[in-house]
Amino acid sequence: MTTGEPTDYAAVTDYLFGLKAHGVRFGIDRMALLVAELGHPERAVPCIHVAGTNGKGSVAAMLDAILHAAGWRTGLYTSPHLVKLGERVQVERRALTEAEIVAYARELRPAAERVAAENPGDHPSFFEFMTAMAFLQFARKQCEMSVIEVGLGGRLDATNVVTPEVSVITSIGLDHCEFLGNELAQIAAEKAGIIKAGRPVVIGRMPAVAEAVIRGIAAERGARVTSVTADYGDELERYPQTNLEGDYQRWNAATATLVARALPEKWRISDQAIAQGLAHVDWPGRWQRVRIGGRITMLDASHNPEGARVLDANLTGLVAETGRAPVVITGVLGVARARPLIETICRHAKEVYFVVPNQARACSYEELAALVPADFHARGGRIVRGTVAGLFPDEGRCAAGGVDDVVVVTGSIYLLGEVLARIGPGSAAGEGRLQDF
Repeated sequence: MTTGEPTDYAAVTDYLFGLKAHGVRFGIDRMALLVAELGHPERAVPCIHVAGTNGKGSVAAMLDAILHAAGWRTGLYTSPHLVKLGERVQVERRALTEAEIVAYARELRPAAERVAAENPGDHPSFFEFMTAMAFLQFARKQCEMSVIEVGLGGRLDATNVVTPEVSVITSIGLDHCEFLGNELAQIAAEKAGIIKAGRPVVIGRMPAVAEAVIRGIAAERGARVTSVTADYGDELERYPQTNLEGDYQRWNAATATLVARALPEKWRISDQAIAQGLAHVDWPGRWQRVRIGGRITMLDASHNPEGARVLDANLTGLVAETGRAPVVITGVLGVARARPLIETICRHAKEVYFVVPNQARACSYEELAALVPADFHARGGRIVRGTVAGLFPDEGRCAAGGVDDVVVVTGSIYLLGEVLARIGPGSAAGEGRLQDF
């Protein structure tokens, strides 16, 4: 055991948080060094690699459910977590335990120090630590297939050391522009960086300019492309059903269906397994319907311009269903993301509660208030400042609005995590400081 090595969960989370202090570090060179030091666990289990601006988590969860329905032992790696760090790495949908995280941290820290011995800049980041934990866990738990969600972008993401059975790009929109570029074509090229030579690619609904870039890169690498739009068209009725609410989840279901069909024949994914998997997907916080204090409450992580368009459709449907304007609770990271969301929310809500998620990049009350359209106030709309603790004082109560109001919690996935930590069974303490990337 090396000096200062973390030996309990609190110490491990402190250590991992310390790694996060170095910020986002793009590039796969460090990850390549780490997996080589570990004996290449990323090669032990076949995988599906999922990138995209929106929908990649939902598609990953759908694929996990389909593979499980087909009888395969599955691993699922996603980010960020909602409440607990271990949610990121799941085998048969069982999250890493605190004890497992401690054990992996004790194993990985010396390996990381060996990697960084010649060049301190090669020390793995927080996200690279978690990615290594996923590879090791899936190999040691003898998973037969894993689903790996890209953290950010694709080409330079730490997960891009894998050679997948199928690569997936769910959607292309403007998000994380400071890292990926301000043009759809730039963002598409970054995400298309996960395409591997000769391995099939499935793409979801996306702008034509983005699709053209992806198809061009796929052609250069001899990778066959299957497109949701080409196979299913524009009529929603043609799209597969899923237990997850919202029209966009049917788009995601179509993506997952085409991925399952694109897998080599040895995986034996039947139409029955696809339908069964899509009917039993567990993926909280994505237009998720719950009841708090007897009231309908929708939990939804819409956090960027593309998400705002989906939210607009979902809110339109909710108002038509319930016959009333909802009360909306929102908090967002970054003004560029917040502007389209606030404009969308104010078209539908009668009352908006602003909260500030416990993240350094979160918009302040003042920044959110400055984005409220003037006509919202003219229509009698009300803006209220709140906190997650004040609005959700205990597991069975939401203090926003009146007893007959429909409540929508939307915006940052980190806000959703804070809310779920307060309303979930046992109201577990969240690990918000480890959420961001």
